[in-house]
Amino acid sequence: MGMSYSQTQSGAYALLLIEENGERRIPIIIGGFEAQAIVIKLENLEPPRPLTHDLFKKFADQFNITVTEVMIHKLEDGVFFSRLVCNDGKNEYSIDSRTSDAVAIALRFACPIYISEEILEKAQLTNSPTDADVTATNEADIKYEPNGRYETFTDEELYKMIDDAVKTEDYERAAAIRDEIDKRKKKKR
Repeated sequence: MGMSYSQTQSGAYALLLIEENGERRIPIIIGGFEAQAIVIKLENLEPPRPLTHDLFKKFADQFNITVTEVMIHKLEDGVFFSRLVCNDGKNEYSIDSRTSDAVAIALRFACPIYISEEILEKAQLTNSPTDADVTATNEADIKYEPNGRYETFTDEELYKMIDDAVKTEDYERAAAIRDEIDKRKKKKR
């Protein structure tokens, strides 16, 4: 469903997975690097150099290995455990993975992410946040331009700034600029 800066853990992000044909949501706290890898793929941004998860995909492609699914199979002390199910055309393999890495890889292979019913019941949010709740960024965590706010820039300036941020691999800044662009697009509708 989306991602937001974690209000409970400094330097962490909350990834919110939503049930495909339902309303249940699972929040997963992940690190900044993995959040960056997920957002880049969700936003179809092209980093100037491949990130680790992109390299994993290229490596797997080179050896005709596909990731057919991700399974979130265990929840222990608030930590989710996942498995990548891989296939080389002859054999199927199950590889343990951190859930954040598994989601980033699943996006690159366009494969489904499954979660056991037991974990879904145990970890689901009891209230249903809105899309705005998930994509909202904590004001104190946004890196603004020297004049203080992104909303003072023209659309053209913002697009140039986002390109520059991606080129310099400042993905947090790129995401903040993207959020401002999205906010403007919604106002125009």
